[in-house]
Amino acid sequence: MERATIFVRGRVQGVGFRWWTRARALELGLVGFARNLADGRVEVCAQGPRADIERLEDLIREQPSTTGRPGRVESSATQWREVDGRLTGFGER
Repeated sequence: MERATIFVRGRVQGVGFRWWTRARALELGLVGFARNLADGRVEVCAQGPRADIERLEDLIREQPSTTGRPGRVESSATQWREVDGRLTGFGER
């Protein structure tokens, strides 16, 4: 079990990107959340098996998107963190 925070930059607010991220994360069995940041980025916190988190990263970065990802991702950066036992489900904040 691992946890990562993925910061996504581009046209990712107000286009359904958090909803799309939530759907992909749930398909992969991940827990966590996606939320808008004041600077226009989206923060994605995902926890679960490392391979599944890396698959979510791949889907977020994929150009062109094969899964109908809304918006436009210009870049993303991932930070690996300690597991948080309080996380349940996957929400949009």
